[in-house]
Amino acid sequence: MNILDKIVVDKRKEVDLRKSLIPISQLEQSVLFERKSPSLAKALRESTSGIIAEHKRRSPSKSVINQSLNVQDVAKGYEAAGVCGMSVLTDSKYFGGSLDDLLLARAVTSIPLLRKEFIIDEYQILEAKAHGADVVLLIAAILTRDEIKTLSETAKGLGLDILLEVHNEEELHKSIMPSLDMLGVNNRNLKTFEVSLETSKSLSTQIPGDFVKVSESGISSVEAIKELTLYGYEGFLIGENFMKTDNPGEHATAFIKKLES
Repeated sequence: MNILDKIVVDKRKEVDLRKSLIPISQLEQSVLFERKSPSLAKALRESTSGIIAEHKRRSPSKSVINQSLNVQDVAKGYEAAGVCGMSVLTDSKYFGGSLDDLLLARAVTSIPLLRKEFIIDEYQILEAKAHGADVVLLIAAILTRDEIKTLSETAKGLGLDILLEVHNEEELHKSIMPSLDMLGVNNRNLKTFEVSLETSKSLSTQIPGDFVKVSESGISSVEAIKELTLYGYEGFLIGENFMKTDNPGEHATAFIKKLES
């Protein structure tokens, strides 16, 4: 059983528990439920940097990255840096995040927020909307084609953007459908945790042009982004590179300035 399988087993239990505690009707009464979401896909298309900056305290591959920062400070710093959007990890057991992080980031920023989560149930999409997310992540490795279709159509119905993440050709081919906005290629092999930008490069030609291409994981230099831009990528998810510093916003500012110079 690899780490992803373990996470999904735990996530099913967690979602069942949350459903028993907070009914859908309560989520739908959230003041944020009526909010109109800005589009991350549109922001990436119109941007010169394409940066989606992430708030991430820890991960299974790196254990602790940064436990000491306040999510609101990070969110304000990222917005001031001019990022296109912010990814907020809401998984607690493996990444140390929570839905509260999403609420706190939403309270201080107006940029598109992505709920970075292992989504296996429509309930989690309603949670995302109720907590101020504008985008949801769907991971092809843990979903069937039918599940991707159902979940993405549910998200679309709520006015959310969808970033679908793939790791290989097989996942990409089962996933392509009109209800997606962005296709993300994760450069990290989930079985070995090794990272290679070649994954993004090799899959780039197989992603149809009507989707915004996003490269995720292992992006730590301006050079890497410039290289990936040549392969048609318009979005770049960066977490660790900013989060391992004392001031992620400041580092994102310097990174974007360098990228745009």
